[in-house]
Amino acid sequence: MTIRKYLVLLVVIVCAACGDVSLARGMKAFGAVTLANLPIIYTALLNPWVGLGILLLIGFFVSYLSALSWADLTYVLPSTSLSYILMVLLAKFFLHEHVTVGRWMGVALIVTGVGFVAGGPEAPPGAHRHNRIETVYGPVGALGEAADSGVEP
Repeated sequence: MTIRKYLVLLVVIVCAACGDVSLARGMKAFGAVTLANLPIIYTALLNPWVGLGILLLIGFFVSYLSALSWADLTYVLPSTSLSYILMVLLAKFFLHEHVTVGRWMGVALIVTGVGFVAGGPEAPPGAHRHNRIETVYGPVGALGEAADSGVEP
């Protein structure tokens, strides 16, 4: 795996954790949002923390799409589980939430289990390229030429 791929996964991890924590920070300024007071959501969108959280989660989504373009979901999702550790740390030190031993053990259990899952290859060789070529050009022949499917590429 290249440095670029590690950087994309790092952006996914950081944007997910920081985006969620920013949203939590912003929403603490508002009461509970229910169907009865749903219009308060529009006011919440004006909160800078909520806006930052939305921007970070957009960054998460874009980098997550990028990661899925070159690796299997069963590799990307477990690889990004380190965001749970970062999120709990940020919640504890930035939001001043009380994190119990049970929660820490739960996060450790998740990350340990994910370590077993993420130990495999990111994708079978050529898996994503092969699917992309067939989607765009139709079935591909042995020499890489589009098979005659009656439709021009």
